[in-house]
Amino acid sequence: MKILDVFRDANSNLWRSKLRSFLTILAIFVGSFTIILNSAINAGVNSFIDKQIENMGGDGYLEMMPTETYDQISSLMDSGGVQEYTEDKDVSNASPYIKDEQVAQAKELDGVKSFHALPSASADYATSDKTDKRYRINLNAIVPGINIDMSAGVAPNTDDGAPYEIALTEDMAKALGFENPADSVGQIIRIAAPSTLKCYTVTRRSDCQVIVEAKITGTQAPGILAMGGSRANLSLWNRINEINFEGMPKESNHTFQAVADVDPEKIDDIKKELEEMGLSAMSVDDEVGMIRVFFDAILVVFNIFGGIALIAASIGIINTLFMAVQERTREIGLDKALGMSNSKVFLSFSAEAVMLGFWGSVFGITASIIVGNIANMVSHETFLKDFPTFQLTVFEPLTMLAIAFVIMFIAFLAGTLPARRASKKNPIDALRYE
Repeated sequence: MKILDVFRDANSNLWRSKLRSFLTILAIFVGSFTIILNSAINAGVNSFIDKQIENMGGDGYLEMMPTETYDQISSLMDSGGVQEYTEDKDVSNASPYIKDEQVAQAKELDGVKSFHALPSASADYATSDKTDKRYRINLNAIVPGINIDMSAGVAPNTDDGAPYEIALTEDMAKALGFENPADSVGQIIRIAAPSTLKCYTVTRRSDCQVIVEAKITGTQAPGILAMGGSRANLSLWNRINEINFEGMPKESNHTFQAVADVDPEKIDDIKKELEEMGLSAMSVDDEVGMIRVFFDAILVVFNIFGGIALIAASIGIINTLFMAVQERTREIGLDKALGMSNSKVFLSFSAEAVMLGFWGSVFGITASIIVGNIANMVSHETFLKDFPTFQLTVFEPLTMLAIAFVIMFIAFLAGTLPARRASKKNPIDALRYE
């Protein structure tokens, strides 16, 4: 008997008792659906987090700045989104700088592959031709090797001597009068940068501000990393720095932030050394690690429920096959009297158990894909509308195939006891069975 024939006959035998087989498959379906959907959510979350990590430079990316600067940026980011600019409001962005000797020491640390120091640059506000209002702008620089996940357009050009370019956050683009992210691409905004020394000599702050025009290359897709803000290319960033420190001594480079590409295996040691130097350092894993752990913990709980459902389904498989053995006792006796071996009888009933697992997995995969796709659409219209690149569920074919095989294997194990009982029946006693 060919193996394909064995499974074909086993599938046919399942439906002798349609209701019993359906209820058993339903129990397997519940467990497989839960586990497969959870794996899809886990893949979606990890895919989004991994993309954020990759965009920020990967596992070896490290950023450092004085603690006070982190506090100022966090305060601005937590202050309720984009704020309208008013001259009577304190807009001072003064922060401590990383000292030249700290920069030199950091570059020489073992495991540091590349190091990029950023001079301080701060702007008061930004405005455009689409609005008569001015809005406070949180600027951050984009350096070579750092990618940005864009919802529209492209990232600014980081080459030396490139034109002044900027990638806005979606909130800032909307505040400046661009209803859709794509509407802002190619438009010009005006950024007011204060000349610090001059601001001490004038009555109105507007008299010490220099307006810089920059081209919008696109809008950033919202992410989960702490360091945010609109991203200026180095040409624009350096120009704003020049305005901020016009007339001041050139001895200091006014470094307020530095980014480095380091050996991921040495990143913890490097962070400790930086702390001893008086610098606060943060890796991408520091920013997203707790988020990943949070989601993983939740999904483990749901997978436990899925496992419990499979255990209950296994009991159902045992019961279904025991009943099948009982009902087909005379048939087993006849098969054995005609020469069927114990191993073939065992294989026949084991195949029925595997087919129960197969159909439960197929229905579970189908239902989870349907529900997952619906969840993606609904989530992007509701609680994930601010994260357009976040796919809540991502179905990986190899993962689904592996889960299906595991479920069929569990079904096979559950069916071994009834199958063994069937294979051990004495053909004469079985033929006498009423």
